[in-house]
Amino acid sequence: MNGKPTKKEAINLLKKYNESEALIRHGINVSFVMEHFAKLMGEDVEQWGVIGLLHDLDYEKYPEEHCKKVVELLKDEGVCDEYITSVVSHGYGLCADVKPEHEMEKVLYAIDELTGLINAAALMRPSKSVMDIEYKSVIKKYKNPSFAAGVDRNVIEKGCEMMGKDLQYVIDQVILGMRDAETHMNDWL
Repeated sequence: MNGKPTKKEAINLLKKYNESEALIRHGINVSFVMEHFAKLMGEDVEQWGVIGLLHDLDYEKYPEEHCKKVVELLKDEGVCDEYITSVVSHGYGLCADVKPEHEMEKVLYAIDELTGLINAAALMRPSKSVMDIEYKSVIKKYKNPSFAAGVDRNVIEKGCEMMGKDLQYVIDQVILGMRDAETHMNDWL
């Protein structure tokens, strides 16, 4: 690896450190959402997708050291400092003190928790799919604090603020990115 892994190398790293299908699916969802935003913003789609895949690399095996252990793991794998900083920044204020500075980092910070909430909302639907979910359904669940109670709405809102986008726009775009992920999920599992 030359410091900047390809998406294929990143998915292999994700699977190397995570056995949970749910965590792997989450990484894939975040990756596709990141790619969706990269396209909207004219940014490097591959880089953004890779960061999405790597963001929770340490979560399954080292949950108490999340966003800390990943630094060592990625360094050992030969990943560059720029990518490591971006991965760590998604834990800003929660388990890391690296503030999201680049647009990619702000997007990751905003959408990480949101993809989990949207996935949970989709699983409540008869279709169990994001393909037919809309903003109205998501915001209803979002406003219910007991639904997906582990999802920190303050992080999502702070992330939207960092991005300079309103919550509806971000939810709508996350849904579109997750639809791409659902279409291609089996290719990456």
